[in-house]
Amino acid sequence: MSIIQSSDPARSVRTLLAAVTAGVMALVWSGAATAQNAYITNQGDGTVSVINTATNTVTAIVTVGSNPYGVAVSPNGTRAYVANYSSNTVSVIDTATNTVIANVPVGNVPYGVAVSPDGTRVYVVNSNSNSVSVINTATNTVVGPAIAVGSTPTGVAVTPDGARAYVANTSSNTVSVINTATNTVIANVTVGSSPYGVAVSPDGTRAYVANQNSNSVSVINTATNTVVGSAIAVGSAPVGVAVTPDGTRAYTANLASNTVSVINTATNTVIANVTVGNNPFGVAVSPDGARAYVANLSSNTVSVINTATNTVVGSAIAVGSGPAAFGQFIRPAAAAPVPVPVPTLSEWAMILFGLGLAGGAAVLVQRRRQFG
Repeated sequence: MSIIQSSDPARSVRTLLAAVTAGVMALVWSGAATAQNAYITNQGDGTVSVINTATNTVTAIVTVGSNPYGVAVSPNGTRAYVANYSSNTVSVIDTATNTVIANVPVGNVPYGVAVSPDGTRVYVVNSNSNSVSVINTATNTVVGPAIAVGSTPTGVAVTPDGARAYVANTSSNTVSVINTATNTVIANVTVGSSPYGVAVSPDGTRAYVANQNSNSVSVINTATNTVVGSAIAVGSAPVGVAVTPDGTRAYTANLASNTVSVINTATNTVIANVTVGNNPFGVAVSPDGARAYVANLSSNTVSVINTATNTVVGSAIAVGSGPAAFGQFIRPAAAAPVPVPVPTLSEWAMILFGLGLAGGAAVLVQRRRQFG
């Protein structure tokens, strides 16, 4: 056991007290848990089903606008943003109460939506306006003019550093790259036929684009904004795409083959095709990477895939009508209050020993000041 030494005894005492305090706080918070919810947009009935991913049960149903497709949860889990296709609005859900706190007017036929890593901006793809609206999350208002992109944009994803937004333009067969500092398009990357969904790897080096009519996934090098290698053949009509938190796997929801293709991102090859419900549309991976959640548009269900075995676990979760859940619909929610664990006898002994040392040192310092 090392001894804290210093020419300033009082400083030594403060250092020791800080160390003891840190130890106590570590014990107090060691049992804390983070709740996770999945927000599933049901485009058929204008609602969002909230799934508790610990129990895989629906815990709330939130009424939003008409035909909600796109959805994204803020990085801190406090807000869910829902693009209402037929209302031309984005509904803002307070995830603590699961109530709508704002409806933000955007462009014509909003579809995909993504939140910046710092949570300050929301990027909304307007399919019929061929544009992207930017929402300031502090005021829930659109800032600046809409950004012109390609034809019939659908999916959008933001890089981990927040510097770029990638927009899939279905009718242009391109991906527009937006510089988020200037809100201007700096590149248009040609990909496969009818690009739909897009996801960026956790390290920000790759963007994965689901090409609906090519039955493939294109991989973009984000440093050069060029496609690398050949397109990866997946199932029929891939729509949604998601990357695992460790970046080793990409999951595509194949609308017409009722499967999810699993891509090994190191080799860019498909290593599994998982059968799910009818017309899988949106897909997202849990923050711990253990589960992939898939919205089955025509089954009115959500399938849960064990990513270690790439098999469906349990029964499909019944949700609303026509679940789309297009986007990053799952993020860690705010930490729920949990009981504070009681320290064991040995832990109490360590705490009391540390406090005793600190108290003894304080007495010595006081005596030196009195008699020194």
